Amino acid sequence: MTDTLERLTQHLLDAARNAGADQADALAVDGTSLSIDVLNGKLEHAERSEGIDIGLRVLVGQRQACVSASDTSALTIETMAERAVAMAKEAPDDPHIRLAEAPDLARSWDLDALELVDPADEPDPAMLERDAAEAEAAALAVKGVTQVSTSSAGYGRHQFHLTTSNGFSGGYGRTNRAISVVAITGEGAAMERDYAGEMRTFQADLPSAHEIGTKAGNRTVERAGARKPPTGAYPVLFDERISSSLVGHLLAAVNGASIARGSSWLRDALGEQVLPDGIDLIEDPHRPRISGTRPFDGEGLATYRRKIIDNGMLTGWTMDLATAHKLGLRSTASASRGTSSPPSPSISNVTLTQGNMTRDDLIAQMGTGLLVTSMIGSTINPTTGDYSRGASGFWVENGQIAYPVNECTIAGNLRDMLGRIIPANDAETHLSRMVPSLLIDGMTLAGD
Repeated sequence: MTDTLERLTQHLLDAARNAGADQADALAVDGTSLSIDVLNGKLEHAERSEGIDIGLRVLVGQRQACVSASDTSALTIETMAERAVAMAKEAPDDPHIRLAEAPDLARSWDLDALELVDPADEPDPAMLERDAAEAEAAALAVKGVTQVSTSSAGYGRHQFHLTTSNGFSGGYGRTNRAISVVAITGEGAAMERDYAGEMRTFQADLPSAHEIGTKAGNRTVERAGARKPPTGAYPVLFDERISSSLVGHLLAAVNGASIARGSSWLRDALGEQVLPDGIDLIEDPHRPRISGTRPFDGEGLATYRRKIIDNGMLTGWTMDLATAHKLGLRSTASASRGTSSPPSPSISNVTLTQGNMTRDDLIAQMGTGLLVTSMIGSTINPTTGDYSRGASGFWVENGQIAYPVNECTIAGNLRDMLGRIIPANDAETHLSRMVPSLLIDGMTLAGD
């Protein structure tokens, strides 16, 4: 299949050249996905999809256009190229678009070391159905669970290949295997729900369906009898399950596209303290068996490990070639793209420095406050960093969990919040965003 994708991308480039493009790049993606849902021990839904998508970006002078298709016939490819060139000629000039310089292109990488593809055979639908059924049964076996709304098992395999007119050609594959369960306790207005879900690159690394279902059931019954917490200023502990959302807001703020538009709450913070002393935020695109791992970016540049935050200080932006040119800087090899769109900056795997305390230690330290395990909705001002989100979790009194809570809102300012984080030591190593539970003092809480 790799050879087929490489031939398709080269065919696209040849067609673009014949149609009058000055430069071009082409992406081909072959994908297979399989999903099984079970309800009440019986198959509820089964879906399988397969296909190849192709995309072409052409540059005519300083103008560009992108086209895509799922038909790989020679006639379609020639038509795509002609339409792309015609579109580019009508597009506005953009002085920043460009392909990478040949010396900057990735030349070698070790896919075996990255372990992105499970060599095991694709699971058959019956195996996925058994996993979903076992997970559902395990959740229902937890005392207090009244029903399971969703129990699913899935598998995916994808292959990518990128070829550019300036000499780059490379591809890699990726697999994933997943199980998820959503359970419910109580009835009517007293109904509460929670979930558990796991996804791994390798089937052998995935926890058992029974373990995942039991976790979903236990989490759900812990939520029985939830009520609103008091209103006021309290410490808030973001559980490891949702703490990565805070880092996600930081990553969005250091995205070069936002910086170039002047629409980021960190636009003037380069070289300043944004996290506490001793805390790093590191991007590592080469972690084996991790979903965000990639040997090169969407423009053919070699990816590399870098510190976004070094000892609390912001070191730089996340950039592709065009964004870097706008800012007068060099790309951080962070381009990402689909078949129907041009490159844009995006992050891969990130790791936040962990602390020395467990989550239970932080619960004891916070005294009275809120442990957040789930978030609903979002009101984030990307320019000012003002933050407000619906939340649920558990109320903590005298350093111990007292009762479950729901229907509350937590608010603050991201710059202030992130500057006060206290990390636990419970980050999950299989996640692309490896972020532990985070304690933040003095947040505004709206409940009763």
